Amino acid sequence: MDLVRDVLDKQVIDREQVKIGKVDGLVAELRTGNPPRIVAIELGSIALARRLGARPGLWMAALSARLGGKRHSEPHRIAWNKVRDVGIDIQFDIDVRETAIFDWQNWLRDHVVGRIPGAG
Repeated sequence: MDLVRDVLDKQVIDREQVKIGKVDGLVAELRTGNPPRIVAIELGSIALARRLGARPGLWMAALSARLGGKRHSEPHRIAWNKVRDVGIDIQFDIDVRETAIFDWQNWLRDHVVGRIPGAG
């Protein structure tokens, strides 16, 4: 498997076929005498900013922590052992409703979009 071609920037879906986002980063475990092993994927603005360099990643992490608290100071991670299928989309054996991935979207829906006349 070519990780960059087959995984990075692919759509992630949960077990209920809910689109979660795109793979923004990969987490590898370095092992002495063995090749690296992928242990998780990362999603979200922090992981995406880290692809631009250390400084943008730090800025985005600080902004996310300031707006959402410590819980949002790291990218969202999904363990690689939760992969069900790698195809056009990458399906994980998780329920996105049990994660913090949609916290921002839910907050915006409840506090901003829901107050726009005719949007609800």
